[in-house]
Amino acid sequence: MEEKEGLEHSRVVIDFDLCKGCGLCIKACPKGQLVRSTGLNVKGFRPAQFSDDGKCIGCAICFYACPEPAAIAVYKKGFVKDSKEGE
Repeated sequence: MEEKEGLEHSRVVIDFDLCKGCGLCIKACPKGQLVRSTGLNVKGFRPAQFSDDGKCIGCAICFYACPEPAAIAVYKKGFVKDSKEGE
């Protein structure tokens, strides 16, 4: 059986089109890993963006601070994507 390699560090995935640009996740992040995007999404908002420099600790405070369901997903270090996901 092939062993799958997990994420080297935690990662935040933001759905740009669901984000309303309120900035609550940006303010809540203890490591400053979220910033406001320079571009606009389909709703005309400047969504949050993950800076991905390896400092994310996977605490998910951004997820809980976000008022928009499903706009943010947090994947902790070592996460391995299931081959059945995305089907």
